[in-house]
Amino acid sequence: MNLACRRLVTLALFLNSVSAQTYSNCNPIQQSGCPPDSALGTSVNIDFSHGASDSFTAQGNPTYDSNGASFTVARSGDAPQLTSKWYIMFGKVEVVMKAAPGAGIVSSSVLQSDDLDEIDWEWLGAQDNQVQSNYFGKGQTTTYDRAAVHAVVGTHDGFHKYTVDWTSTQVVWQVDGTTVRVLQATDARGQFPQTPMRFKFGAWSGGDSSNPAGTVAWAQGPTSYASGPYTMIVRSIAVTDYSTGTQYTYSGTSGNWQDIVAVGGKVNSGGSRTNSAAPAITSTSNGNVVPFDGTHNSGSTYSTPNVYPWVAGSTTLATSAVATNYPGLPSGWTVNSSGKVVPPSAAPSVGVPTRLMMLVTCGLISGFALGIRL
Repeated sequence: MNLACRRLVTLALFLNSVSAQTYSNCNPIQQSGCPPDSALGTSVNIDFSHGASDSFTAQGNPTYDSNGASFTVARSGDAPQLTSKWYIMFGKVEVVMKAAPGAGIVSSSVLQSDDLDEIDWEWLGAQDNQVQSNYFGKGQTTTYDRAAVHAVVGTHDGFHKYTVDWTSTQVVWQVDGTTVRVLQATDARGQFPQTPMRFKFGAWSGGDSSNPAGTVAWAQGPTSYASGPYTMIVRSIAVTDYSTGTQYTYSGTSGNWQDIVAVGGKVNSGGSRTNSAAPAITSTSNGNVVPFDGTHNSGSTYSTPNVYPWVAGSTTLATSAVATNYPGLPSGWTVNSSGKVVPPSAAPSVGVPTRLMMLVTCGLISGFALGIRL
């Protein structure tokens, strides 16, 4: 077997071993023995114009100056982001930021849980006058009809405050203090986010030529890197955890918030935080786009922060350095921090049909038996 085929076979076998955990290191409703989530259990205000915060783990290369934290996409594969070292169990998240310009460029602010509940803000670099809100329950992406589009003046040139207020009964999205969307738990069709989440934000290229056509179209690409670089700037964040304690654990596999246990504290449902009627959603986005790949649950290099009730030795955070390679991968291919194999362009991981084609190409499986004509 030649070297290229050996690499393809190694890749195919490795992809088979990680495909069940594409986005989560350990999904508590599918796997046993998942480590607990370190709880914020309080409130925190972080001004990134003063520099980096030890509350977050960086991926890519965010930079800092008097404007705040900058997330720059300059070439294919760039996806800088920050991921919190703590989780919240219902809470409020405010981010003051400018979105990145550029056709195909996407800025994202995401809450996501280990079992893939998700609450999103996303900004398209081709649009300076809107922001999209979205949500997912347990990673279900069979339909893409949950996103809504909201008018905002000057998302690229001016700082705006974007807020998510999340309780057991509703999710409220606000722009500069004005409610633009309310999702009631009873209206979420069984996909209401309700498990401990950590906070991720950054920028990426949805318009990269390696992405599926639907993703490129949704991001209003393609991306022209020659016209860049493109930068998202986050000045500050404010986060309040409505629950208390040092860790959050799952007592069952229902994925319901009633199964979450707050170690040393209490899970607080947050009640109803707004009495305002849900604004009419006048524009929706239903393109064939996956949730932001760059924000999905991943391991991280951990250093003990000097604040908050961190639990020493928590394996959720105390992981080794992020793996970036794997023996036998083709040149330029890497393994990201969630164990997902990605090509140089950071395209989605290879699916089962492609793994089979790799093996057929190398003569290890009969194409005739599979009904494949090469």
